[in-house]
Amino acid sequence: MTSATPRTEPDLRHHGDAEVRSAGLVDLAVNVRTGTPPPWLRERLAATLGDLAVYPDPAAARAAVAVRHRRPVEEVLLTAGAAEAFVLLARVLTPRHISVVHPQFTEPEAALRDAGHTVHRVLLSPADGFRLAAVPEEADLVVLGNPTNPTSVLHPAAAVAALARPGRTLVIDEAFMDTVPGETESLAAVRDLPGQVVVLRSLTKTWGLAGLRIGYVLGPAALIAGLAAAQPLWPVSTPALVAAEACSTPAALAEAEQAARDLAGHRDHLLKGLAAFPAVRVHGEPAASFVLVELSEAAAVRTRLREHGFAVRRGDTFPGLGPDWLRIAVRDPATTDRFLAALDAVLGASPRTSRTDA
Repeated sequence: MTSATPRTEPDLRHHGDAEVRSAGLVDLAVNVRTGTPPPWLRERLAATLGDLAVYPDPAAARAAVAVRHRRPVEEVLLTAGAAEAFVLLARVLTPRHISVVHPQFTEPEAALRDAGHTVHRVLLSPADGFRLAAVPEEADLVVLGNPTNPTSVLHPAAAVAALARPGRTLVIDEAFMDTVPGETESLAAVRDLPGQVVVLRSLTKTWGLAGLRIGYVLGPAALIAGLAAAQPLWPVSTPALVAAEACSTPAALAEAEQAARDLAGHRDHLLKGLAAFPAVRVHGEPAASFVLVELSEAAAVRTRLREHGFAVRRGDTFPGLGPDWLRIAVRDPATTDRFLAALDAVLGASPRTSRTDA
């Protein structure tokens, strides 16, 4: 389904951090891994404080990211988080027909609209498990997430690659790909597809660096050069550059892989617990660090969960969803069990299977 002018315009600037500005709430609204940054990364960041009088030099970090994704360094651009990359793309590209695949992270569309572009939405259906659908052939800029926020659906790499065309720029937001064991469906290292294929990555989620602002763009060298020319001078701080370099090492990648495997088990625990609630529906197969659920009167449920000490992410700000959706971050089983008990109290559910048997 494609729509250029939706009937009700969602708030594209609402993000999960707005849900946890009240003290004392357990954060299930923001998808940053708990217990991060790890101690070794904190130490590396703290060690940069003595270098803050020197202007940042991105060379080492850029080279490390290039090696990590098996690409020439000319195909890597470091940015102040993935959000900056969306703004740069919106300012540099001159597309005639833009298709943004929704539901997904809203910042790409917001950046495109702010730059004066008209955006057409391709709305994926929950009835199909939010499976990737065809986009208009005339689209010369296509933007999608994989795995997608907020659906947590991981699209097959082949299906994403099939969207590439001569004359088309395909932008893939892989901010949550490192939450998938093996990053099995990533196109970050693929360089032989037609047209321009651009992959965005973030270090925010796995490494707990939302406040540091560090991400990067992978793409054709000419486009990367154009994006770099649109950046201000020294756009990425020295601590952020050190984080990019440190998180690209084999040891860090092994740690991230183990975290992704642990996350998969924690997500299964949450899904089994949610399955005990007949009123709660999960569409598709969640693959990332969060789960999207549909339930009646979700807004009221969200408010009552806050009264029980838990913050979850409202879903009505994502195009293609509405007031009956919530996004829940995956946490450790003990936290999940406390959340499920709160949800049970809120929904007034009948007695269910014990958590230890779930």
